[in-house]
Amino acid sequence: MAASGAWAPWLFLLLFLAASFLMIWRLEALNAGGLEGTVLGTLVMPYCSGIGNLIFAFVVGAKGGSGTEVLTNCLVNNVTNLTLLIGLPVAIWGMNREPAKAQKGSKKQKQKEVQEHKLNRLSTLLTLAAVLFFTGTTWALSRDHQINFSDGLALIASFIFWQCIHVFEVLKSNVRKNRSFGWMLPVDLALLGLGAYATYVSTDWLVDWIGKIHTGFISAKYLGWLSGWLMVVPNGVLAFYYARRGNPEVVYTSQAGDGHICIPLCIGIYALYRPIQTPAFFETGMYILLVSACVHFVMIAFFGRLPRFVGWILTAAYGLFLYKGLPQQG
Repeated sequence: MAASGAWAPWLFLLLFLAASFLMIWRLEALNAGGLEGTVLGTLVMPYCSGIGNLIFAFVVGAKGGSGTEVLTNCLVNNVTNLTLLIGLPVAIWGMNREPAKAQKGSKKQKQKEVQEHKLNRLSTLLTLAAVLFFTGTTWALSRDHQINFSDGLALIASFIFWQCIHVFEVLKSNVRKNRSFGWMLPVDLALLGLGAYATYVSTDWLVDWIGKIHTGFISAKYLGWLSGWLMVVPNGVLAFYYARRGNPEVVYTSQAGDGHICIPLCIGIYALYRPIQTPAFFETGMYILLVSACVHFVMIAFFGRLPRFVGWILTAAYGLFLYKGLPQQG
């Protein structure tokens, strides 16, 4: 592929997208094998949709690249998730989280559906609370305009603790329901590993290729923005797919959970290599993230849904982020 001349960038781009969709495809299998609803969105999807961001942090760190580009990549990813990729599906289809009124079924079945809805709602609120915690912690640690080795350790430790909570929740849920993971789980994990390796190969080549270009928009100057947009594509597919299917809890937890991969994990990983200097639009990105997370939390907690007009407001907030960030980058 690297020897294909002018076609090489397109081939590696296709490899990246194919690897991402391979992992998304296996999510459906995992969804029926012991990982459901908000757990699927919080524990599995983030690694599948956020693996590109993780590998980008490793690759840039190992090659001695700028930490500012990694931080830009993470900001672009998270702001896009919490504004555009939730707001636009809501504006198009609506996203009422209240359980549908069943026309048939026993009273016991209806009560079970209501209880499941309440549990999903609480899990979503917990995930959004984690967004506020992780974003706020990163903002607090960067008040000296850099994130150093000790800050990186703190961010990674907080992420690992968060994931441990969800792993034990899955195990407890399986014990309560007398359910175990299917025999296909190792196969699915192997395919996910294959997708991760293909993502690494494509990301490594594309970073090197863009790093050699010094003029124009497709250049090293905009590496953080370009990589952030590329790596949010799989997550965008997830958002629109599950929104169209009427699974708002998966949309919320997949977008917020993918944000956990970037902030704090990706930032923490790069900070272990060398300190990260915060870019000029960092404060704007942090404020948009914190306000967006608060809006989602309040709407879900008190109204159980996100109105369409709020979806348009979130989409406009993403436009504000682009307006503030791109000129400063240039």
